[in-house]
Amino acid sequence: MNVMPKNSMVQPEYSGAAKKALARKPSLFINNEWVESTTGKTVDVIDPSTGKIVSQIADASDQEIDRAVAAARQAFDDGRWTGLPPIAREQMIHKLADLITDHAEELAELEAIDNGKNAAVAKGMDIPASAGMLHYMAGWATKVSGSQIDPMASPSGAFHAYVRKEPIGVAAQIVPWNFPLIMATGKIAPALAAGCTIVLKPAEQTSLTALRLADFVEQAGFPPGVINVVTGLGETAGARLSTHPDVDKVAFTGSTEVGKIINRAATDSLKRVTLELGGKSPVVVMPDVDVEEVSAGAAGAIFFNAGQICVAGSRLFAHKSVFDKVVEGVAKHADDWAPGPSLCPEYRMGPLVSDEQQKRVMGFIESGKNEGASIVKGGDSPSDQGYFVNPTIMVDVNPNMKVVREEIFGPVLVAQRFDDIDEVAKAANDTLYGLGASVWTKDLSTMHRLAAKIKSGSVWGNCHSMIDPALPFGGYKQSGIGREHSSTGVEAYMETKSVIIAL
Repeated sequence: MNVMPKNSMVQPEYSGAAKKALARKPSLFINNEWVESTTGKTVDVIDPSTGKIVSQIADASDQEIDRAVAAARQAFDDGRWTGLPPIAREQMIHKLADLITDHAEELAELEAIDNGKNAAVAKGMDIPASAGMLHYMAGWATKVSGSQIDPMASPSGAFHAYVRKEPIGVAAQIVPWNFPLIMATGKIAPALAAGCTIVLKPAEQTSLTALRLADFVEQAGFPPGVINVVTGLGETAGARLSTHPDVDKVAFTGSTEVGKIINRAATDSLKRVTLELGGKSPVVVMPDVDVEEVSAGAAGAIFFNAGQICVAGSRLFAHKSVFDKVVEGVAKHADDWAPGPSLCPEYRMGPLVSDEQQKRVMGFIESGKNEGASIVKGGDSPSDQGYFVNPTIMVDVNPNMKVVREEIFGPVLVAQRFDDIDEVAKAANDTLYGLGASVWTKDLSTMHRLAAKIKSGSVWGNCHSMIDPALPFGGYKQSGIGREHSSTGVEAYMETKSVIIAL
């Protein structure tokens, strides 16, 4: 086993802005006001780089969830959002995006403290991506429109028929902990563009940037009740939102297991549902590649964000003629991803989000070893404090192993050989999931053939995880229901109404 060296795990001191945010009294943002929880219950905020409690958030009760939903319902029904000119709504969404950009340094640090992601990476990617999503979706507020249609079975001019696009109503949006601000803006942006009002519940592990985002809502000019932010546990606050009779749509990103629970909960009232769930994404490497280029790309596909990404390239399929060289190359590049404290700029990879997640990932590694897999790199933690796991590569695996079949959500890669296109397409599809996949080859014919064969919502060629606001994103099979981003994502927050008038 190639074990990575122990690192110095000292988290730098927080900035004044971060300390101020951490000192916020636990409260909820409802109707453009900060409201303290009536129960006084709280959830600890833990810095994953140290394992220490640094703040607390409110744990919303059913009554407080009801209050937030009522605020969103009133804001929708009285037209204080949908009744505005579309250009006014567009401008407010742009303003919210600008406020995120203006506070990039602070928001990136909060993401690092809360989630464990490297602050420099968050500032360079997460914050611009969050603002970019809002800017992109803002434009749709002025471009959503219906259409005029001539009925096929009636004489021309006998009827005036047209199709209206109308916002669904109140949207409950439940987001995960791996990309807290990106996921929050990715949910609220299309809903706002469509004309919906929102109750946003961030993950209990990572609520700091969503709460800071709420500070910007009133500054951007949003009327009371349009955007509400409630914090708390998934099994309480999240469950109440999923079943609430006044919620018209639930949008959830997270594990497939929880997604199934939310889908069942929404069924009784037939709420509209969008689910972006788990993945076990294949990285397919053909024999004609530049091994060095592919090795760096495959390493980034699995080790970025400590592997805590739904489209992480966790299954490597390399042609038998280049398998050993590719694995060796990925192992070399794993050194570039040695984990360290989230506020230390020299580390590209931070800790896992929680003690629970670290134990889960280490349990998968032990399971792989017990089932006969060999560790080429990593397989351990570099520190006794914080929730770190070294980049790990496993070989000698087979399709029946737990590490191959289940989503690990950590920096663990399993590598397998293949002989031909049909074999690797079948192996890539041998999973419950179908969220993302990448194909690495210089042969365009091979690229297109595999893109057609692989059952996945996104297929990337000679790159991985290229997610863009302008492109639909979602999964096949148990990776979810519906699509987000692009005009498709806006449509997911709208109802279609036919109007037919006899003339």
